[in-house]
Amino acid sequence: MTVPVVSPDLRVWAETLRRYLALTRSQLAALTSGTASAGDDGTLLWDRENKYPVVSIDGEWRQLVVANGFAFLTQDNDVTAAASDTGYAIVFDTPPAGYADGISLGASPNQSRIIFEEGGLYYLTFTAQVFSTNSSQSDFYFWPKLNGTDVPEGATLASTHNNGQTMPITKGAIFSVSAGDYLEAYWATGSHTDSYLKAFAATAFAPATPSVSLSITRIRA
Repeated sequence: MTVPVVSPDLRVWAETLRRYLALTRSQLAALTSGTASAGDDGTLLWDRENKYPVVSIDGEWRQLVVANGFAFLTQDNDVTAAASDTGYAIVFDTPPAGYADGISLGASPNQSRIIFEEGGLYYLTFTAQVFSTNSSQSDFYFWPKLNGTDVPEGATLASTHNNGQTMPITKGAIFSVSAGDYLEAYWATGSHTDSYLKAFAATAFAPATPSVSLSITRIRA
């Protein structure tokens, strides 16, 4: 769309120019120290310092989450434990292009660390495919660590009871993190010789099954 050429009828030209500017030069007003308070809900502004839009809700400016802040991570191989009743961090594969934005893995070999570029509230869904060759009970424990510290009351316990039994364990949770924080998924088993997290190869009728998957979505600042 080009700038309207001045026409003999200035009223028509002015209206055409107004429409052009509205379509091509629309900008949010900037949030500054002199901006009116957030007492009136629904005011939309641009935070120049932090480079994101904000809206007034219940007396405060809240960020509108855009684009970044998501990831889908998997481990496509079996995950085993070297010892029973011992916690191990799950190492994830490097995600393909387009499967993560604003979230990254720590440098190899420490790809268990999930690093958050921006702070906020994130919803995570974790799934592990447990497998046992023990006909007796085998226990599996899963829990998150935030910046190297166990998340209180964050563990999940699952048990298998049959030789060759496999089943997916899924859990969702919301985490509040700051920029630069890292999260890790830990696991342990009570019988490390015959219990592990199993990946299954693709078949003629179904795609491969990762041993672990983790989806992450940022839901608010």
